[in-house]
Amino acid sequence: MRRLVALLVVVLLAGCGTAQSGRGFVSGDGSYTTVPPAQRKAAPALKGTTVDGGTFDPSTLTGKVVVINVWGSWCAPCRKEAADLQAAATQTSGKAVFVGVNTRDLDPAPAQAFQRAFGVTYPSLYDPTGALLLGFTDLPPNAIPSTLVLDAKGRVAARIVGPTTTAPIVGLDSDIAEGH
Repeated sequence: MRRLVALLVVVLLAGCGTAQSGRGFVSGDGSYTTVPPAQRKAAPALKGTTVDGGTFDPSTLTGKVVVINVWGSWCAPCRKEAADLQAAATQTSGKAVFVGVNTRDLDPAPAQAFQRAFGVTYPSLYDPTGALLLGFTDLPPNAIPSTLVLDAKGRVAARIVGPTTTAPIVGLDSDIAEGH
C-alpha cells in the first residue's frame, strides 16, 4: 500500500506538467473556484513538521478561516506571489490564519531560505513527498502554487490554481469567513 501511495505522489507531482528549472510541475492560470456552503466537505487535518523543524498543531486552526498556500522554493510563480501572500496574511490578521505547505524540496534548507528571503512569517509544513496534499480529494491543490481557503468550520471553500495576489485573499467574502 505504501508503494502505491508513493507512486501516486510521484505521478501527481512530477508526471503531468511543464518543466521549470528542470523540475516538472503543473502551472496554473490563477483561476478561482468557490464551493457553495452546502457542498463543502471537511479538509484533512494538517499536521506535521514545519520547514524550521517545529511541530505544527492543527488545533490552532479550529473555528478560523484558514488560507493554505502550496509552494516550493524552486517554483518561480511561488516566488512571485510570496510578497502578496505575506501582505494578505498581515491584512487579514484576526480574520484568517495562513499556513504554507512546502512541497518537493527534498532538503528543508532551501525552504527556510525562501521564507527568510520573502519575509514569510506564517508557518509552513514541510511535505517533500506531497503526502499531505493527497488528502485534498474534492478540490485538490493540483498545481504549484495553489491556494486553498477553508471556512471557519474547516471545510474547503475556495481554491486558486496558480499564483495569486493579495486581492482575492483580502476580499474573502462573509460566507467563507463565517462558514455559511
